[in-house]
Order: sequence, then C-alpha cells, then structure tokens
Amino acid sequence: MSLQSIAYVLGALTAGGGTMGFVRTGSIPSIAAGLTVGLLYGLGGYRMQSRQPYGVEFALLASVVLGGSSIPRAIRLGKPVPIVLSLVSVFGLLTFGNAFRKTL
Repeated sequence: MSLQSIAYVLGALTAGGGTMGFVRTGSIPSIAAGLTVGLLYGLGGYRMQSRQPYGVEFALLASVVLGGSSIPRAIRLGKPVPIVLSLVSVFGLLTFGNAFRKTL
C-alpha cells in the first residue's frame, strides 16, 4: 500500500472517529481533534500524491499530534478508544517516520 493511501485511510479513520465521538457523546473536543488530525493526514496524502513537498512531514505531524494526545490517556485510563488511537498513531509514526528518515 502506498504512503498516500495510508495517509488517506488514517485521515478517514481519525475524522470518522472524531465525528462518531461527537455524535455519541456531544464532545466538541472529539470532533475538533478528529477533524484536525484527519485534515493533516489528508493534506499529507494529497501533497504526496501531487508530488508536492512536505507531504510526509504533514502525515508525520498528524501522527505526533495524535500520539501526544492519546498515548498518555491510554496509559492513564486503559480504555479502548485511547488505546486504539495510540496504536493508530504508533503505526503512523513508524510508517511516516521511516519515510521521512529515508529523505534525510
């Protein structure tokens, strides 16, 4: 699977998850964070697809933001949603971090 496809899938997952969190609980932070991180993944995927600079960096930034917010909550609370978000962020960090490392 290409890096662009992975970025689009992760963007859809995070944006969809934030929307579901808002629909289920009315949480404004869930929809704001989900759509923001999803937008960063989508922008990264688009820039990679268009051969524009900073596509991998945007996707990596989205993974850092997602991990920075979800990993501490997963450790502290141990609930399923933060754990799944942490796994998504770690996958993104490994995938896009490795791609970024190859550009150095």
